[in-house]
This record gives sequence, structure tokens and C-alpha cells, in this order.
Amino acid sequence: MADATVRTAQPDDVAEIARIHRDTWQTAYRDLVPAEVLQAIDVDETARAWAEAVAHGQVFVAAEGTWTVGFCVAGLAPEEEVAHADGSLPEDAATTALLNVLVEPRWSRRGHGGRLLATAALHLREAGATRGVAWVPEADKASIGFYGKADWEADGTVRTLDAGGRPLREIRVTGGLSLLLEP
Repeated sequence: MADATVRTAQPDDVAEIARIHRDTWQTAYRDLVPAEVLQAIDVDETARAWAEAVAHGQVFVAAEGTWTVGFCVAGLAPEEEVAHADGSLPEDAATTALLNVLVEPRWSRRGHGGRLLATAALHLREAGATRGVAWVPEADKASIGFYGKADWEADGTVRTLDAGGRPLREIRVTGGLSLLLEP
């Protein structure tokens, strides 16, 4: 494997982040989300949304050699993302982070996701976060397994999204931010 790195995303990474977002969803979620929804993902529109997150320093990109292969968006979680099913907030709501890791399937199982998660966790700890959460489609066994390797587990909270007229059930996984990069 060529040199693998993780760094804070810069404005010139936005187009590639948007492309990875589209391509990964179209590959990984083709059995979960209607094809017309996946085909309608507009890279230019998505790039505008990612530009804001990049401008706030909340996105990290993984590279292998000269190829950008994945990214992680991470920041303090809005209250609605950490609330219990009854709407009440956990005691650590103010220090809980929301993360989302995406690695292109063709680059998976090479450690990029783990490096992204560990790097984001380090930055979040330095910013005062104590715990992380992520939402994962319930049928996405690969992502559930990925978070499980980091000792993150489902906390019993679920939500159902409308994916183009098809319900998409997601589970919330949670775990600590004391993740270490392996040599």
C-alpha cells in the first residue's frame, strides 16, 4: 500500500468529497435506497453543503498516495442527534460529537476508515468532546461492523427516514473517543 494519510480537508478538497459522497452512496446503498434517489445526488449541490463543513474545519480526508479515498465529518452533535427516544437529553449531551465516516468501497479494508475515525476522535477530544455518535442504516452490516471494531455499539435508538418513498431505518451507534491509531 502506498503512503496513507489523514488531514484536515481544505477548500480544494470539496469537489472530491462530494464525488466520494455520491459514488459511495450509489455503491454501498444501492440495495437500501431507490435507484432514482441515488441517481439524483447532484455533486455540485452536495459540494455547496460540504464547503460549509470544510470551512468550519469539521471534515478530514484520507488519502492513499495521491488518491483521496474517504472522509469523515465530525463536530459537536445537535441536541436532536443525541436525545433519547422520549426527547430527553443525556447528561453528556453538550460534549457528545456526531461523526460520519465514508470510504469508497474500492478502498475499503485498508485502514482508512479507522485512521479517519481516530484522527477525528483526537480533534474532538481536544475540543472537549467526551463521546461520539453516528447514525448507520440498520441493514448496513459493513458500517456496523466498522464501528463495532472501535468498540462502538448500538444504544437502542432508531429513526426512520424517507428515502424516496421507501423507509430507511437507521440505528444510532455510540462510543468513546479514546481511539488510537495503530502503527
